[in-house]
Amino acid sequence: MLNLIKNEWMKIFKRPGTYVMIGILLLVTTVAGGFIKYQDSKGSVPDNSDWKKGLQVQNEEYNKHLNEMGSSASKDVKEYYERNISINNYRIEHDISPNEEYSVWGFVSNISDLIDFVGLFVIIIAAGIVSSEFNWGTIKLLLIRPIKREKILLSKYITALLFGLFMLFILFAYSALLGAILFGLPENPLPYLNYYAGEVKEQNIIVHLIITYGMKSISMLMLATMAFMISAAFRNSSLAIGLALFLLFMGEQVTRLISMKYEWAKYSLFANTDLLQYIEGTPMVEGMTLGFSAVMLILYFLLFQVIAFVVFKKRDVAA
Repeated sequence: MLNLIKNEWMKIFKRPGTYVMIGILLLVTTVAGGFIKYQDSKGSVPDNSDWKKGLQVQNEEYNKHLNEMGSSASKDVKEYYERNISINNYRIEHDISPNEEYSVWGFVSNISDLIDFVGLFVIIIAAGIVSSEFNWGTIKLLLIRPIKREKILLSKYITALLFGLFMLFILFAYSALLGAILFGLPENPLPYLNYYAGEVKEQNIIVHLIITYGMKSISMLMLATMAFMISAAFRNSSLAIGLALFLLFMGEQVTRLISMKYEWAKYSLFANTDLLQYIEGTPMVEGMTLGFSAVMLILYFLLFQVIAFVVFKKRDVAA
């Protein structure tokens, strides 16, 4: 298995397009850093010693809005205000000022939005890693070897996932390096205040960033798996790339519109890929839980894998 994975890895890095992908990712990250640095140079965080009083006034305004809306307030709006009130109270009680200069960790957090951009490249690799063998006619050279088809397909899937992890590492490491150069390291980094289930807890900022990157990668993982399934089942990389990219950028928005009217939207893949909704927001459909989303993701993952492996195993490649 290890030799098969090494072979697939070498194939990926023999393509000039792979280095173009890496170059584009580094270029986009650099441009984003330059733009943020330009904006940051226009002003700095004010030295506000009365920040506690400011947070108290803000909480009074939040409570006033909640009382005015009463029972007519939507769940999302209510939880938004409750979250901010709880975090403000925690800051006041534990003397954690919101006045913090923009630093490397803020930049790494902002750059996490480029994970969808990384997903685009991973989908392209996953969609072509099987279908390209059929297009080039090299699939027969693989299958005549005394290796089970399942092993061949599994090695390709693992390689696609490893490429995704490699690209995420590049994004995280380069943004941390660039952020340190442009914005510097904070002398006393403040903890991230995590609000979950009505409680505020302090979390190490680096741990928070790793968790954020991991959770934001769920959508990329599922769509890459879907693209891989289409590639293995239909030998069509164009279909796999086109459908996966459309769903990457439109799937969640379409699902959110459906969820406004139909409760069954919670069974959709894209209602469950954003696990951060349970930590930093509200579930797309009322009644959804982290456990429910985890189960749905596992079921979709198994469905994609079963289709890919069953069809590939039975596929006639003699022609």
